[in-house]
Amino acid sequence: MFSAAGVDQSSCNHGIVKYRAAAIMNDLNPLVSIGLPVYNGENYLAEALDSLLAQTYTHFELIISDNASTDRTPEICQVYAARDVRIRYYRNGENLGAAANYNRVFALSSGKYFKWAAHDDVHAPEMLEQCMEVLERDESIVLCHTKTVIIDEHGKPYLNYLAKLDTMSDRPSLRFRETIGEHWCYQVFGVFRSSVLEHTRLIDRYSDSDRVLLAELALRGRVHEVPRILFFRRDHPETSTRRYVSIGDRMAWFDPKARPGVCLAYWLKFKGYLSAISRAPLSRRERFLTYVQLSRLVVLRVVHGLTGHRSHLVVPVVDGDWISRGALKPVYLEINRSMYRPPPSSLSSSSQFSSCEVVRGTFGMR
Repeated sequence: MFSAAGVDQSSCNHGIVKYRAAAIMNDLNPLVSIGLPVYNGENYLAEALDSLLAQTYTHFELIISDNASTDRTPEICQVYAARDVRIRYYRNGENLGAAANYNRVFALSSGKYFKWAAHDDVHAPEMLEQCMEVLERDESIVLCHTKTVIIDEHGKPYLNYLAKLDTMSDRPSLRFRETIGEHWCYQVFGVFRSSVLEHTRLIDRYSDSDRVLLAELALRGRVHEVPRILFFRRDHPETSTRRYVSIGDRMAWFDPKARPGVCLAYWLKFKGYLSAISRAPLSRRERFLTYVQLSRLVVLRVVHGLTGHRSHLVVPVVDGDWISRGALKPVYLEINRSMYRPPPSSLSSSSQFSSCEVVRGTFGMR
């Protein structure tokens, strides 16, 4: 077991790097580390673990950090850890908050590549293999993820997530612009290059810090999407975005010691973007252009707050698609209205979803 005092959970990542160095020295160095932070995840944990252990790429370690769960989570984790030597199970002495627990699994990792996994999501068997092929082939890519389908509490696919971010540009400022728009940030459940991730602030102690992390990664390298549906994000009544609706509750979910407040949350997010830009290895021109993109975002947010709507940001074009004007992008979703319910492993392309309509929406880290 691992006590809650075992890892420095401050927003500065010096302690993270220190513990990762120790892990790399002491372990057998699997190429990939999967970190699974969990709190009271008994309902879906076994299914999530089964999908990870069934990956066709097998040279990985699976690190579970139990955030002082009070349900059957410890029992489930111990059963799986006894069954598979790739699993390492740690339990915190107290609930550290989501941010600290997400960062803990990275601190305990040793792989060249790292992936976060949620206790309620499902991965197709080829997910790791497909991402690894891309990362091993192209050093300029710092994060690789796949297309996403959203499943319900019973595992039935019902939303085909079509938000496509153009993050393969050679210009960091353009990649940054893509990531600060409206999207659901599922890219953070892809596979990271650990040597780049450890130079970021990881998941910080405020709501939407996962978006700031994605933006910082985009400043440091390209982000690639595998054009196959290999990730299944579960939506159910117990997700954090459903349980913690207000900004104050969301802030407390990230960090139990956080001070609630809408202004504070937005300020911390803006400060996070500024910090990411200042620390990224950019040319003078690209740094200036990135600040310009951030300034445009702030102006648009203020305008939207005053007008109370965003309808002027998007215009309809051919076949019901949408394009955006300015720094913000809409989210594209397909609603599956058929009774088609294949097993997750058979979903390989969005063409299997029919009778769809386009809607818009936005979420943060769930």
